[in-house]
Amino acid sequence: MKNIFAVLSVFVIAACSQNAPSKSGQLSVASPDKTLTLEFVVNKKGEIGYQVLHQTKGMVIDTSALGFAFKNMPTLDRFEVLTTKQNSVLTEWTSPWGQNKQHQDSHNELLVKFKEKDGGRLLNVRVRAFNDGVGFRYEFPQQDSMNDVVIMDEKTQFILPTEQQAWWIEANYDSYEKPYQHTPLSQVKHANTPLTMVAPNGLHISIHEAALTDYSSMTLISKTKNTLEAELVPWANGEKVVKTVPFNTPWRTIQISDNAAGLANSDLILNLNEPNQLADTSWIKPMTYMGIWWEIHLGVGTWNMGERHAATTERAIKYIDFAVENNVGGVLFEGWNKGWGQWGKREAYVVPADDFDLQKVADYAREKGVKIIGHNETEGRIEAYESHVEEIFKIYTDLGINTVKTGYVAEKGFINGEHHQGQYGVNHYRKIVKLAAQYKIMINAHEPIKDTGIRRTWPNMMTREGAKGGEWNAWSEGNSAEYLLTLPFTRLLAGPMDYTPGIFDIDYSHFEGKRYNWAGEPQTGDYRVHTTLARQLADMVILYSPLQMASDAVENYEDHPAFTFIRDLKMDFESSFVVDAKIGEYITVVRQTGNEWFIGSGTNNTARTLRLTLDFLPKSQTFIAEIYRDDTDTHFETNPESYKIEKIEVTSTDELPLILAPGGGQAIRISAK
Repeated sequence: MKNIFAVLSVFVIAACSQNAPSKSGQLSVASPDKTLTLEFVVNKKGEIGYQVLHQTKGMVIDTSALGFAFKNMPTLDRFEVLTTKQNSVLTEWTSPWGQNKQHQDSHNELLVKFKEKDGGRLLNVRVRAFNDGVGFRYEFPQQDSMNDVVIMDEKTQFILPTEQQAWWIEANYDSYEKPYQHTPLSQVKHANTPLTMVAPNGLHISIHEAALTDYSSMTLISKTKNTLEAELVPWANGEKVVKTVPFNTPWRTIQISDNAAGLANSDLILNLNEPNQLADTSWIKPMTYMGIWWEIHLGVGTWNMGERHAATTERAIKYIDFAVENNVGGVLFEGWNKGWGQWGKREAYVVPADDFDLQKVADYAREKGVKIIGHNETEGRIEAYESHVEEIFKIYTDLGINTVKTGYVAEKGFINGEHHQGQYGVNHYRKIVKLAAQYKIMINAHEPIKDTGIRRTWPNMMTREGAKGGEWNAWSEGNSAEYLLTLPFTRLLAGPMDYTPGIFDIDYSHFEGKRYNWAGEPQTGDYRVHTTLARQLADMVILYSPLQMASDAVENYEDHPAFTFIRDLKMDFESSFVVDAKIGEYITVVRQTGNEWFIGSGTNNTARTLRLTLDFLPKSQTFIAEIYRDDTDTHFETNPESYKIEKIEVTSTDELPLILAPGGGQAIRISAK
């Protein structure tokens, strides 16, 4: 057996799901469809370990350890089984919003209660096996032998049986805004989660966590070839997690599918979170939004007051007028506040700029039926923000503002030395979400703690950034079409992302001489968006966010025929599914609300033709398909804004060709005739 450092090492070997241990001491739990099995084995020394198997494709996770090292406390590495309990669950639950309204939670559960072999400490391990993967967590029950604990290391392992192809970003305790790398697993050194892999037998596997609450975020560090081990984000003093018994850890999740589409369609993360805690969710409304934002990132306008200040009263009114005329639900005004750059002071959060009449703008928006999205940048000054945040939310409530975009631009950690992804950061972000719920405010967090499905429990936690968003196209080498086709199988497996698609002015070289960087110096560099215009529409469907930003400046949308797709777009769906996909290469997504279907399809830099069978439509009915597609001469580099709009009649027996230019896409709205 492999050397084990800490509390546990858990093996899952045989496809057995008996309630009691076999003669060899094995305990196992299988998925409802019997495809996946996880099994515990306890050897004569009291060491434990786990493996995960696929019924037809063999080993998924090889013999792997689980465990902890504590501060001022011996390690736990010798156990005996006290009791075991198995349970089967088949329930349905309804989400107040999302990609899907109805969810099925079907799993088999195994709870194993362990006792230290030569001591009195207790530890439970709970496993849930789903058809689309497995999750397990540690549970520290109430006990006299442990009270306050400081975890210095969690030794949970994920050992892959063979070399895999991996999609991952370099671990960073404060920023997820890194380029995704596609390498053999053996080249992964230290990665954030979700980390996604494809095995030689075609199995798609993604490792992440669910229900991250009052605990440190898990990263994955490579120990030996094909061996990944949990590395928790530390406090500033080096400790990882500080807890009082009893407590549960987050779920460690392994999503498993035969193909990329199945991975993207998985509900496992949500099913491992606690049910909705809000009695009233009627105020939580998904929507499209736009705002004063892109022109600032381009360097044409500024956040700060001055001659190029973007968020003026006059310009805000213009955005509101356009929004109400074009069925856009919300507007965002970044740089509205007088104290931009003076983080920690009251002016930075609640005092409007001299040229921005907040009361007038709020009254006008309320009169027109458009929601304002408030913006709170903190620069990572957590104590200062927390001292003002309740006043902010009270002011916003009085103004009719029920959505807040928070920001934590602090690449080297919070001002107090703590990390975004550490236990301190996890608790701060949750505090803001819970306080916002008291004031019936929805949250869109930028520079956030990573998503682990907490939107099920706190459905006002709508969306977040947590990856390289569209803003990177304004002032850097930007995001490739391949990167955008990696997100649905990595970052978006965790939950919705405020990527900010919808740019129509693809090549903005015409702003030459009018752009400035954040230091006020002339902006240089050949920056641009790296997809076609039709793909920008498709990405509004592919890259799901319940608060979906049409992110270009309003002037680029005025009188533009392609904006009709955004005008018609809904962001609250009854059902969604990926039809076909290959990581980093192509994807087709279908989303349905009422008697409308919105479809987004995209490719990498390779032109290709995909096929879409419309058998998801009701039979014996005729529908109208409005198609926004690349033209014959479209290319993301040379002719990105060339597109065509077509309307055709379709039925459930039809098949549509999806002809995609390099870096291109296709957006379709199907509605009743």
